[in-house]
Order: sequence, then C-alpha cells, then structure tokens
Amino acid sequence: MTTTERCVRRVGGCRCLVLAVLMAGLIAGLTDAGRSRLAASASNPQGAQPTTRPNILLAIADDWSYGHAGAYGSPWVRTPGFDRVAREGLLFTRAYTPNAKCAPSRASILTARNSWQLEEAANHIAFFPRKFKTYAEALTEHGYVVGKTGKGWAPGVANDAEGNPRHLAGVPYEERRLDPPASGIASIDYAGNFEDFLREKPDRTPWSFWYGALEPHRKYEYGSGVAKGAKKLSDIDRVPAFWPDNEVVRNDMLDYALEVEHFDRHLVRMLERLEREGELDNTLVVVTSDHGMPSPRVKGQAYDSSNRVPLAVMWKNGLKRPGRVVDDYVSLIDLAATFIELSGLRWEETGMAPAAGRSLSDILFSDASGQVNAERDHVLIGKERHDIGRPHDWGYPVRGIVKDDILYTHNFETSRWPAGNPETGYLNCDGSPTKTEVLKTRADPGRKHFWELSFDKRPQEELYVLEADPDCVKNLADDPAHHELREQLKSQLFRELEAQDDPRMFGNGKIFDQYPYADEKFRNFYERYTKGEKLQPGWVNASDFHKEPVNPNR
Repeated sequence: MTTTERCVRRVGGCRCLVLAVLMAGLIAGLTDAGRSRLAASASNPQGAQPTTRPNILLAIADDWSYGHAGAYGSPWVRTPGFDRVAREGLLFTRAYTPNAKCAPSRASILTARNSWQLEEAANHIAFFPRKFKTYAEALTEHGYVVGKTGKGWAPGVANDAEGNPRHLAGVPYEERRLDPPASGIASIDYAGNFEDFLREKPDRTPWSFWYGALEPHRKYEYGSGVAKGAKKLSDIDRVPAFWPDNEVVRNDMLDYALEVEHFDRHLVRMLERLEREGELDNTLVVVTSDHGMPSPRVKGQAYDSSNRVPLAVMWKNGLKRPGRVVDDYVSLIDLAATFIELSGLRWEETGMAPAAGRSLSDILFSDASGQVNAERDHVLIGKERHDIGRPHDWGYPVRGIVKDDILYTHNFETSRWPAGNPETGYLNCDGSPTKTEVLKTRADPGRKHFWELSFDKRPQEELYVLEADPDCVKNLADDPAHHELREQLKSQLFRELEAQDDPRMFGNGKIFDQYPYADEKFRNFYERYTKGEKLQPGWVNASDFHKEPVNPNR
C-alpha cells in the first residue's frame, strides 16, 4: 500500500485533499495523450461532465440469479432501481459469467479474461497473480478517481510486490453504517459510502466506482421475506424443477428476494444522488451479479441458472435508442473491455494482459433490438477449484459453451463429487434450508432425483435444450438425435479453449489443483477432517455432513 493510500484510509472525511494530491501525482505520470484527455475534461464548465470520458458505476450483487427482477417479469422480486436502468438503458437477456463462484467471476470481470486464463485466480480463495492488472488499477493510472464499497474481489489474497494489499476494484469507502432490515443483511450503508466518494473526489474529474453488495449472499434470516418483506409464498410463480416445491423452499426463496431488494434500494439511492448532482447523464451505469443464487445446483456449478446473470446498462449521453432489449450472448469479461474503450484508452497502453472480452460498444451505439451483432452467438463457461473438502484439495473442472439456447458441458474428472464430498458436507454448496430439504430426499426413492441432480456424480458430457428445459434436468448428451450437435459444440469449445491457452487443453489441468488455498487454516481440509481434527467451515450446516459412506448412482 502506498503512503497516499494509507492516508486515504486513515483520514476519513479529509480524503478529498488526499485524493487531490493523488490526482496531481497521476497527472504527472500520464502519457502526453493521457494528459491531453484529462486537460480536455478539466476545461469543461463547472459541474459539466466530460462527454468523451464517462463516469462508471458498476453495481454488482453477490449471488443474484437471472430473471429475478421486475424488468424480467418476476412477480416475487421487486427491483425498481434495476428496472429503471433497464427502462432508460438496455436490458440483456443472455449475459453470462465465465465462472459461477465469487472470486473467479470477479477476477474475470476485473481483467476481461476467462478464469482459465488467470492462473491461480481461476480458483476460489486464491492468491491473485501480480501479473494481472485490473481495469480499476488501469483507470487509476490514467486520470480516473476510482473507489469501491462492499465486496470487491474476494475471497482471497491480492498483494503487490512489496506485500501491500492491492485495491483491485478501487480505494475502499466503508465508514457508513446502518441498521439492516434483517439479521442476515450487512450493516454497510453502500449508498452513503458512495455519497462520501462523490463528495470527496476532485471536481470535473472522471470517476469509476464499484458498488459490491454483500447481498443476497447467505446467511438469511429465515422467514424474513414474509415477516419483513410483506411477501406471500404464493407470490412465487415457479420453483425450479431441481428442488422440492414446499413451504421451506419457498420461504428460503422469499428470504433471498428480500436481500436482492436491499441491494436494489441502495442502487435507487445512488441513481437519485447522481441525478441531483447533475452527473447521471454522463455516467455509464452497469447493474449485474457475479453468478446465480446460493442454492443447490446453482452457485458453484455450471448450468444455465449458475452462470446466466441479470444485466442492465444505462448511459444517457452515450446510448443510442435506450429502452431496447438485447438478446446477444455477452460475457462479464466484456465489461472491462467496454470501460477501457469508453475511457478513451487503447488496451495496449493499460498494461493489462490481453483481453478475451470485447467491448459492448457495438451494442451500445446501435439502434437495434433483439440480436444486434450476429457474431455474438455464444459464450464459454467453466470452473476449476472452488471450496474445500475434496481429497488433495482437488477441484471439479468443467468447461462449457452456450450457443443457440443449447448448453454443452464437459466434466473432466467424473470420479469426483461435483459439489464436494458428502463426508465433508458438500462444501461447494452453501448451507441453507433448501440444501437441507434436498439432502433429505436421498433416502426417499420417490424423490431421490432431487439429491441426484444437485449432489450425485455426473457423466462426462451434458447437453441441454434451454428453451424446453431451462432448469437443465434432462441431459440429452447420449441421445442419438443430438449426437451431431454435441460433437459440433464440443469441437468449437475445445478449439476456442486451445486458442485461449487453457492448460486443460494441453494436458496440464492438474496445475489448478496444485495452487495452494490462500487461507492456510483450510488447506488439506479433507485429510485433516477425516482424521478427526475439529474443523468448522462456517458456510455449511452440521447436518450437511454424512457420517456413513454414500454410494453414487453412477
């Protein structure tokens, strides 16, 4: 951490002066082109925003699934903030994260690279490689003031060469607190922290801010959706086919909805503050999630509900024909590429590793709806090691492609348990009322399919037709009628992974299992736990652990 950054953290309300000093230092370090851009921005009248360098507000929820917003027609999740961004901007229907787990997803967002291109950062609870610069760090070096509140890149360790913490998403603003509406919700006043950032930044300077809510990450206050959110179990129009439809599961879903709405309320406050300050028109507002909800067969897996995320984008000064619905396949790796381009920078002058994502400017500056760019016809997804609990700290490697509403996935290590070993609590699935209900079905022959879908071992290949089977419960990989399609998708997937230098394509996939967990106390968890060491991972329930051996179906 630099001296200036230490001062920023210490002086609280006096940060404005420190940031001004920091900006002076940044200007001195800019290229001639960069200084010219910044000088042009500063020449605008007091209060006016530069039209060539938009401000950037990225609002990212923690574990929020696609479809769970008013703009998508959800009757049980109310999101006026997201709906406004969609109404006055663009609503995306096919946005995906490359990796459905917090840290690797956020690493991809920050770097514009797929997780399998990020070495250690492909994993959860990892050491973030120093070689990979983030868009927030690059913008800081080129005239932007960059801040964040809440969850940035996490969990893991990200230090510079001197061992000081890196601000991968921006300088933290975390001082404001509030009384949360439910016990599972964080006490962070995200919107208040954003207001502090706006108040303290130098005038007429472009800025970028990362609003990273901790919601709707677990744990939830059970029953809060009904008791505190004025919701009814009957509000839910559909329970996914991979869970039992009962009162417990519906309550859990409504508790999740309450937390999504908390995230959205802070977004509403941020939009209103920008509007009052006259800064909303030249702010690129992006609202999304890192991956799907924290429940069985969703978070940490590689299905449509795992990787497909909400996405809405608003920029009044820049968007052509707002109010459009966009059906192009886009990936969250496209965001950093978009931010860098719209900031006026060339990628090669950022110092960032080559991008796999591509700027969304072709969509932003188009007036078309539906499929805007025919070349955006697919996305790649995948995963390596997430949470602890398998022998030798192994992960569950998957690669997949989503194209033309077809999902194909390739599971590389089918002898492993996809959500973690039963005897160590299926640790790649957060403890929850829904998880408990699914685990109960293992002993019930008439309902055991719920357990099989979420926790049983899986075949090497899976293929799902999403229009007919959005929950991905009917695997067609072995259906002769889909053989040719399966082979076409597999060939395209592997060809593109080879071009991206994915170690899995060159027989070196074991490297992902060999990277150490950044949290030492959980290394070799399986071996230590099965030998009787008392270990307490805080994100699962005691009842999640199986005391007797579990025989897989396959």
